Amino acid sequence: MVLKLVFDSISARLYLPREYFVLTDAGKPVFISRPGGGDQDGMVSTIGIMQALISVFLDDHDKLRCINAGQTRITFLLRPPLYYACASSWGEPESVIRSHLEYLHLQILSIVTATQLKRIFERRTNFDLRRLLNGAEPFMHSLLSRLETDIAMTMSSLNCLKVEPNLRKRLAESLVPNSKMKDILYIILIANDRVVTLIRPKKHSIHPADLHIIMNTIHSPSIYNSPASASWVPVCLPKFNPAVFVNAYIAFLRKDDSEGLNESGVALVCINGGGDLEAVRSWFDSVIIKLSSDGTLNALLSAHRSKETEYSVSELGIPGLRHFIYKSRAQVQITLPTFEDPYDEPHARKRLITLYQTLHDSIHAKSGQEAGLKLQYIRTETESVMGWITQPFELYVTLSPLLPKSAAVGAANAVARWVKKEEARLFLKDAPVF
Repeated sequence: MVLKLVFDSISARLYLPREYFVLTDAGKPVFISRPGGGDQDGMVSTIGIMQALISVFLDDHDKLRCINAGQTRITFLLRPPLYYACASSWGEPESVIRSHLEYLHLQILSIVTATQLKRIFERRTNFDLRRLLNGAEPFMHSLLSRLETDIAMTMSSLNCLKVEPNLRKRLAESLVPNSKMKDILYIILIANDRVVTLIRPKKHSIHPADLHIIMNTIHSPSIYNSPASASWVPVCLPKFNPAVFVNAYIAFLRKDDSEGLNESGVALVCINGGGDLEAVRSWFDSVIIKLSSDGTLNALLSAHRSKETEYSVSELGIPGLRHFIYKSRAQVQITLPTFEDPYDEPHARKRLITLYQTLHDSIHAKSGQEAGLKLQYIRTETESVMGWITQPFELYVTLSPLLPKSAAVGAANAVARWVKKEEARLFLKDAPVF
């Protein structure tokens, strides 16, 4: 099924910062995304009105989902004892903001476990959670910043680094823990904010939401800008176990730009369930020494420096194609080229991401539609985009608005063929388990 829409006003949107609110079911403020919290008296009044509105619906055995006011939509998510709300005028589907609020909830649970949260509010319903979250605001602001343009989070997927398969294999094999490291859960190598490889136990895989919480945690300014080259950070992974903390050992292999790396750097992360933390650190240090001595680490850093880990849409040689996102449904991973002109400008990139999110929402019927679509095409004043879902993949392509719909279909088929040919470099496949 094809649905063609014309959005004349999308390019005119200002994309003012979204505002996020977290409050307790007793009406106590927990977090406000506005820098400095804004006008405190005004914010307290706003929180009070939100709590009153939610309570009115709950008294009628209903839930308040959203309020539409012109171009602004206020979306609510209830996760007692916490309530979440977001005011946005971006024009994105309701499901997008709902997923943002879910991530905000998971980020809070990564700092205060679900068990702790329940126990605290059972004892004191009017508890001021801000005291317990003191110092955690940078993590939440960092998360909300990522959510603006990180399509992998919208699509609940891993975004993997483009790497030669032999190099990825050598890196992965070097990171497999020995039999003595029984409490290790995951080992993740990250570069440019993307996954290079991920080593896991045979018993289970990592949920993409937990991985995004890890990525946000390690790149939060309080950790990334720490003078220490490595550090232990307690973190709860809500999709793994919302009741307990695990320990994340984070080692930044390169933190500055002196060798041409971008600001995200290269990080090695070990998630450990308990046991002897010193033994884990010693093993981790020995792995880094081995990777350095055998040249494997330098090979990754060289590829990173020379931009071999990135690719341009022009490499595909498809006329009119401006950008695309391809999701391997089997691997739960996405790949996309760099954002180039005209999408290297923040306003245009936000516009394009919002269009992708609109396609994704319609294809998966995430905002209450009767059924999902197999194919959707949207043309605006500035671009045409098409979403297409099949059993092995999802594909979203962007072209000039002057091209016919048939050109989008042809471009989509050409992208799918190119990705199939390059998938060994684009996706993390057959990573070793232990």
